[in-house]
Amino acid sequence: MKRDLGYKLTILVLFLVIVLQWIYIIQSRPRKAPLVVRPKPLVALKGKIAIVIDDWGYNLQNLPIIEQVHFPLTVSILPNLGYSGEVSRQLHARGFEVILHLPMEPHEKYRLEKNTIMVSFSEGEIKNIIEHDLGNIIYAKGVSNHMGSLATEDTRVMGVVFKELKKRRLYFLDSVVSGKSICADLAQKMKLSFTRRDVFLDNVETPEYIKDQIRKLKLRSRMKGEAVGIGHDRRITLQVLREMMPEMEKEGYRFVFISDLVKQ
Repeated sequence: MKRDLGYKLTILVLFLVIVLQWIYIIQSRPRKAPLVVRPKPLVALKGKIAIVIDDWGYNLQNLPIIEQVHFPLTVSILPNLGYSGEVSRQLHARGFEVILHLPMEPHEKYRLEKNTIMVSFSEGEIKNIIEHDLGNIIYAKGVSNHMGSLATEDTRVMGVVFKELKKRRLYFLDSVVSGKSICADLAQKMKLSFTRRDVFLDNVETPEYIKDQIRKLKLRSRMKGEAVGIGHDRRITLQVLREMMPEMEKEGYRFVFISDLVKQ
């Protein structure tokens, strides 16, 4: 009996020793500091920017570059060219906003695109051109003027154009190629969804010039709260945008489509 009792006491003591050691080890382990999740600092919105790339339709050469621009862009496509329909389908499929770049009569005697709207055309002729061109650019959400310094000064011509756009619930972007454009006042009078260009980005085809114009666009956006820049289907323009747009977003600029800025 005494021997059995001795064994039991020994086992009990060993058990207590093990328990005490385990408790000591647990309490002696360094405790991890609680994980503090710090939210990313919010960048104040400096302004909205819509960038339009004009004159698509001559070829498909710059599709691989524009695919690398992962921000909203509005693409303005000329009708009746060899690649007008194809580039419209491809750019729409990639998530860009498509508009019709409608050829209109300028003051200057440039070589004109097929079916350019002339100020001498009748209402019926203007309507037929718009209907045909929109059939060529089937994904168009709006229309901008290609050239058109003379046409955008003509209240009769633009009244016919705006009537057709309003009927189709399309907006108009005035490229502002004339300081005498009547488009803003007429659009307001007709209650047509409308906006206008603030800065041309690439009148000179060098990276330095384009970057300087983009800085002007940023300044305009900060002053107004929003701004519209127009460039062209050129490799150098798209390369500069591909480089600068991510940095501009970090600075607080938000890129949007033209349809996000139009007003009645």
